[in-house]
Amino acid sequence: MASSAVRASRRSRPVGRRHPLATVALLLVGLVGTGGAYALFTSSATAETNASAEALVEEGGKLFVANCATCHGLNLQGTTQGPTLIGVGAAATDFQVGTGRMPLAFTGPQAERKPVQFTEEQIQALAVFVASKGPGPAIPADMYLTGEADVSNGAQLFVNNCAMCHNVAGAGGALTEGKYAPPLADIAPKYTYEAMLTGPQNMPVFNDTNLTPEEKADIITYLKYLDETPSVGGFTLGSLGPVSEGLFIWIFGLGGIVAITVWLTAKSN
Repeated sequence: MASSAVRASRRSRPVGRRHPLATVALLLVGLVGTGGAYALFTSSATAETNASAEALVEEGGKLFVANCATCHGLNLQGTTQGPTLIGVGAAATDFQVGTGRMPLAFTGPQAERKPVQFTEEQIQALAVFVASKGPGPAIPADMYLTGEADVSNGAQLFVNNCAMCHNVAGAGGALTEGKYAPPLADIAPKYTYEAMLTGPQNMPVFNDTNLTPEEKADIITYLKYLDETPSVGGFTLGSLGPVSEGLFIWIFGLGGIVAITVWLTAKSN
């Protein structure tokens, strides 16, 4: 009877019991499926990115030929009218075109800021096209452009590296041979960073060895502080220092004294 009961219990067990390797097999199938889907997705995304970059390069090339090649050459090699652009990078192109300095309106001691001639999309296309012809400084990341870094360190860095041309208050100043350091009020942080990075016109290049990205962010923060902080001393007179202040006193102060003297003399007569 006992043996019959054992045989009966064995027969009553489920015959579809899972094999010990079934779980491993399921995991492998899942991993293979997930990996294949990821590979398909990333390859599609990469293909789309490459296609988008190629479209930008093509668009930028057309804009370059139509607006820049006369001075800089069809192959960016430069001419007697303009320097080579091979290796200047996207940052230099974004700065020059984004601030309206390029294309030049006329030949002079230096390119002046003027209304921008292109849309943001066209400027991006030109920058991508120029960058495709040779490695160079890239457009800065947004994390360095917030204007929320160390304003105290930025002020010290600005005094040490920039104030001799741009003035401590960023008011700008005259240079030799008709050139000048432009005022820095209300300048977009991106262009301030790109100017330090690429050294346009007479400005020296402050690469990441001279001024780290964090230090450039500090300088941008200081300039933002100047924009947002009103003068507590009254009229700034252009923030040009004792020369403009002395000239103001000489013209208006001495002129006022002369006027009062003439008025008193006329009244007594």
